[in-house]
Amino acid sequence: MFDIQTKIELKKGNPDAFKEVFRLLYPRLKGYSKLFISNDSQVEDLIQETFIALWDHKESIKPDKTIESYVFVILRNKCLNFLKKQKLEKEQVDIENLNIEELQFLYQLDFTEKEDKSLEEQLIESFKAAVEELPGKMKTVFTRCKIEGKKQKEVAEELGISTKMVEKHIAKAKQQIREKLIRQYPALIVLIAMLLE
Repeated sequence: MFDIQTKIELKKGNPDAFKEVFRLLYPRLKGYSKLFISNDSQVEDLIQETFIALWDHKESIKPDKTIESYVFVILRNKCLNFLKKQKLEKEQVDIENLNIEELQFLYQLDFTEKEDKSLEEQLIESFKAAVEELPGKMKTVFTRCKIEGKKQKEVAEELGISTKMVEKHIAKAKQQIREKLIRQYPALIVLIAMLLE
């Protein structure tokens, strides 16, 4: 997405280059974060922290490598750290006992000379495709509850169905999406589980 000159200027600390990177990446980063964290304020904080980290480490930018992957991995780590902390606080889950191979795969960053899609972008696209393949009403319920963030009761009233039916649609949708994503990304079970919470 970004030409070499933009990367060079960013590396030098040019504010205009930084603003351009922010302008172009912000919508994608926000959409990515919202898959894992529903709180808008927290999402904004994590994205802000990500760009602060990018600015603080701009000297390490390599003009011949992709900025997108670099920024996405920073945000990925921040999202995961937030979710881990949240789980430990609310559920007392021992995150450190998660499968090491899964976490290593999850944290891998593939810097290539091509502007290839990052692992996160591929997973997001697959997630969206899986949602699109859901049956009519199930898709509507899942989208409104889990993507738009509406309350189950509100969606039930909108569609003229019971809250119990809304819950069933969501459960079935999660199962179908999970099965599809795990077939495509068997080593990303941890991230897929977080995505579908």
